[in-house]
Amino acid sequence: MNSSEIKKLDKEKIVSTYSRYDLVADSGKGACCISADGRKYIDFTAGIGVNSLGFCDDGWVEAVTSQLKKLQHVSNLFYTQPQVEVADILTARTGMKKVFFGNSGAEANEAAIKTARKYGTVNKGENANKIITLNNSFHGRTMATITATGQADYHKFFTPFLGGFDYCDANDIKQLESMVSSDTCAIMMEMIQGEGGVLNLDEAFVKAAEKLCREKDMLFIIDEVQTGIGRSGKLFAYEYFGVKPDIVTFAKGIGGGLPIGGAVFSEKCCDVLEPGNHGTTYGGNPVACAGALEVLKRIDDDFLEKVAEKSQYIREKLMELPQVKSVSGMGLMLGVEIEGKEAGQVVKDALKEGLMILTAKDKVRMLPPLTITYDEINEGIKILKKALA
Repeated sequence: MNSSEIKKLDKEKIVSTYSRYDLVADSGKGACCISADGRKYIDFTAGIGVNSLGFCDDGWVEAVTSQLKKLQHVSNLFYTQPQVEVADILTARTGMKKVFFGNSGAEANEAAIKTARKYGTVNKGENANKIITLNNSFHGRTMATITATGQADYHKFFTPFLGGFDYCDANDIKQLESMVSSDTCAIMMEMIQGEGGVLNLDEAFVKAAEKLCREKDMLFIIDEVQTGIGRSGKLFAYEYFGVKPDIVTFAKGIGGGLPIGGAVFSEKCCDVLEPGNHGTTYGGNPVACAGALEVLKRIDDDFLEKVAEKSQYIREKLMELPQVKSVSGMGLMLGVEIEGKEAGQVVKDALKEGLMILTAKDKVRMLPPLTITYDEINEGIKILKKALA
């Protein structure tokens, strides 16, 4: 099928839950995507932060293909080597104790929410089930995680919501302190509010939240679905803030392109969930874990240092553009404030010129593959400059 036929069939047969951009992707390599019509695009999206090693990385393809030839699925009623190897690396590199595997960021956050509520009920009383999240946050689209999300736009049409969530303004320590009660079981936050506009939290606020959790016997949950697995220039972004969370959720980039998510648990709460409390059919699938294992093996200290260097280079190049007012974010998760042009229009104009980028609120959002080359960066910035003119 050609592009027109694919788009026509999509419109007829697929539920319209996405406002798709005018690109039919056919193949790719690294940070280059080729359309069904044979046109080349520089990719600054990585599938919304998923393709951490870019398109069709040779090592990743080999790891996944090798596992496919052995065992594609067996369920969590049995043991598999790829799953325990990924868990071993994650716990060793974080100092945490155990891992729960799911298929997505929303599932990862669901596991964290259920753990927090059971922890509160068992340790603080049957009413200790409230979780404080932040205004402008995003935690997923299931009924629990959309309720945890502190954005009114995501709450339209879907009432009644799950109870027990309260929303605090980001970086307001006094408000946070005033909201904690004996019924609060957890505080949950992103280190960078990605969907909320690529907004970094203040270190003092993050540390204050951790301190409250220690004093009031609550769980400190950090959502690293988008910021984790090297995206920030550290394995997890919380490392920049000098805190030790109780639960860290992850997804997106760990799979390198296959659906996998999960949560890493500290000793304080690693045994809260017991058989029958929670589960998933596909979570920790051996093929997805084989891909995750390749990603984690590649993201070592040298790799992370290169991510930080690329981040600084992109920031400098962006600030040379007269239309760019500011750049927020960390590592290769950047929010670009544009003057004189609406972000959505910038994305459309850039795509016409051959660059794939995203939006986050009123900013242009960049999530390129962590393996992007400097030649690809330069080509992408050159196209963006043309789109902004």
